[in-house]
Amino acid sequence: MKRWLPLFFFVVLVGFFAKGLFLNPREVPSPFIGNPAPTFSLPVVGNATQDFSPADMKGQIWLLNVWAPWCVSCLQEHKLLMALAESRTAPPIVGLNWKDKNRDAEALLVRTGNPYVAVPDDLSGRVGIDWGVTGTPETYVIDRAGIVRLKHVGPIDLNVWQTKFVPKLKELGA
Repeated sequence: MKRWLPLFFFVVLVGFFAKGLFLNPREVPSPFIGNPAPTFSLPVVGNATQDFSPADMKGQIWLLNVWAPWCVSCLQEHKLLMALAESRTAPPIVGLNWKDKNRDAEALLVRTGNPYVAVPDDLSGRVGIDWGVTGTPETYVIDRAGIVRLKHVGPIDLNVWQTKFVPKLKELGA
């Protein structure tokens, strides 16, 4: 019996590795799903005298899109966010400007358009850390009660919007 013990452990280990091969590394479980959105208050890009807080969106379904001017994937998804904002087929989008050390966000939004109702400026990256951000872009759906209902890691394209966001927004009554 003791002779078979190493073989048994080897088979179990191979099983764990095999399961890991079929996991999607982009699907990072978020401990915030089903919990209140982390609170913060940050100055708004382009108007440092104005602050934004998630409490400003209470009673609304909204999206928090974590982006940065230096993020290539963010620029790719920007066109879709602009189309959604212009067509009003999405709830309000708040764009958390994350770690913009070169202070490029305001000029970029003037040049490419601004799909956001507010752009809080997370220069230090602290708020992103509080939200569990691992990179940009990341997008969250927050319900009327301020509860995080969805987290998406990576850029949003039309397929992701239709298969992931639209069903969740319908479920929430948006």
